[in-house]
Parts: sequence; C-alpha cells; structure tokens
Amino acid sequence: MTVITTERLRLRPLTTSDADADWWVRLHADDEVNQFVGAYTRERAVKRLRDIAQQWDQRGHGLCAVELKATGEAIGRSGLHWWEQFDETEIGWTFARAHWGRGYATEAARAVLGWGFGTLGLPLITAMIAPGNSASIAVAGRLGFTPLREDEILGRPCVVHGLTRDAYASV
Repeated sequence: MTVITTERLRLRPLTTSDADADWWVRLHADDEVNQFVGAYTRERAVKRLRDIAQQWDQRGHGLCAVELKATGEAIGRSGLHWWEQFDETEIGWTFARAHWGRGYATEAARAVLGWGFGTLGLPLITAMIAPGNSASIAVAGRLGFTPLREDEILGRPCVVHGLTRDAYASV
C-alpha cells in the first residue's frame, strides 16, 4: 500500500484494525474537531474504515492516518475519497486539536495533492468544506483551491472548492 512522506509527516492507509478504529473514535470525540464532520461511535467508525479500505482496493486511493515521523504518533487524517454521486475525488483533512496551527494540514494535503495529480493522474480534486470552517477554507486557499459551488454532503451543507491538475502545477 502507498505510504506518503513529507519532511515531518508519514501518511499511511487507514485499515480496519482495532487500533485504527479506536484511534478514529478518539480523534472525532473532541467537540471542536467533530463540529464539521461529526462524532463516531465504534460501530460507525468500523463501517467508515471498511468503506475506506474498499476505496483503497477498488480505486487505489483512500484516507490515511497522518503520523509524526519523529514519534509515530497519529495526529490526524488526510487523503482522497471518491464520491460517486458527484463523480469527483475529494481531498480531506482532520487533525487533533493539540496539533492545530502548526501547518500539518497544509503539509499533508500538499503531499496528497502531489500524489493525486502526479502518481494517480487525477484531472480535478475537490475539497468539500462546511460553511464557517475558516481553518479549512484557509488551508484550501493556501493550496490553490477556489470555490466552485454550494452543495450538500451527507445531509450537511458545504462549499465545494476545486483545483485542477494544471492549476496545481502552476501554484
């Protein structure tokens, strides 16, 4: 499976292991972290991780645990997710509050974009961001995303931001 590394981070595919399921629940237990993505029960986390594993198997990409290279600590998640109803591949990022404000989301997402546009040859990657999520809007802006449309994902409103391979190459 694909492992992506940056100067400070290691991104590895999430699995259906008990360790990843427990970590997923803990990550999303913080009200500040889950305000835009929701909390997870263990059962819901296992189902989500199965869906992620299926994407890795079927599409060759999915979500990753983001770990600090220096310690191995999992601090967040980032990666690509295919949304059949939109016919689009989305990049996402969610990090533990203790690791906010250190540039990890931008660093991880930049590496995922390079992999998605370079290795996978995707023509467009979207970022579906909840209105009011100023931190994610800022990350998307630093990466070169621009708003495309308002939409809804999993029953929640979002603004879909987009970045083409050509635009990414020029950033």
